[in-house]
Amino acid sequence: KMKPENMVMGIVFILQTTVGILVNSSVLLHYLVPGFTGKGLKLKTLIVKHLTLANSLSIISRGIPQIMAEFGMKYFLDDIGCKLVLYLYRVSRGVSLYTTCLLSCFQAAIISSSTTKWMKFKHKAIKYMGPSCSLSWPMNLLLNVMILVTVTSSSNRRNATKKLTYGYCSASVSGTIATPLYMLLLSFTDVLCLSLMSWASVFMLSILHRHKKQVQYIHGVQHFLRVSPEARATQTILILACTFVTFYSISSIMVLYSALFGNPGLWVINIISVLETCYPIFCSFVLISNNSSASRLYLHCWWKR
Repeated sequence: KMKPENMVMGIVFILQTTVGILVNSSVLLHYLVPGFTGKGLKLKTLIVKHLTLANSLSIISRGIPQIMAEFGMKYFLDDIGCKLVLYLYRVSRGVSLYTTCLLSCFQAAIISSSTTKWMKFKHKAIKYMGPSCSLSWPMNLLLNVMILVTVTSSSNRRNATKKLTYGYCSASVSGTIATPLYMLLLSFTDVLCLSLMSWASVFMLSILHRHKKQVQYIHGVQHFLRVSPEARATQTILILACTFVTFYSISSIMVLYSALFGNPGLWVINIISVLETCYPIFCSFVLISNNSSASRLYLHCWWKR
């Protein structure tokens, strides 16, 4: 018999997954249109497409297995299935982190000072952002290759020093030095992206604050109320960066707690899963609200339905 808490969590994951897939698909379709109409693709559009695709894969690979596990299907994945699902999730999560960081740095470069020194740096940075965005996929495929070795199905009774269960799959943790070194490598790349994202956010906030003071001094408060497209885009990216850092920090603390204090209860795993699925959904809503044409398209489709 299904427990009430499993039923509640199953409904939560169904709502999260359904809303996330619908909204991310709307954003992805909207940004794919320029590619079929022959219009030039902007760098920001390219980054947003990679971000939305990564968010969609993250929601699918995290949400659907959780739904099936909550409704009693504990052993629906074999070893290969578990490896592929968790590998896809980790890769898409890594790309989402990297592209959010890239989007923050891109917007910081766009609104930075137009002095000769900054212009040279800006052109060089923007020049390499497009290729680095595409390279984020193979880079994360390589970084997370250890998942293919450590993850097994929950039905697999293979002996391991320590096991972390996800409800439908398990990850074995060996007692060798390789595991902490690998975790250190993953932590280093995450901290590097989060540090760059935080620096870009602080930098953009300082520019917006300085611009606000200048506009208020020259034109008064009423003129400042008309927010420019650049300022609106900067505010959107700041919201995305702050939201990502918040959700990532909370889930990381809980993952660290799980690793330090043994195999956690399923309620801890469920909370981590809910938190990690929140950002991809919130991100798509922010992108839609920032783009007026996408907002009108989404609202029109919703009204017709």
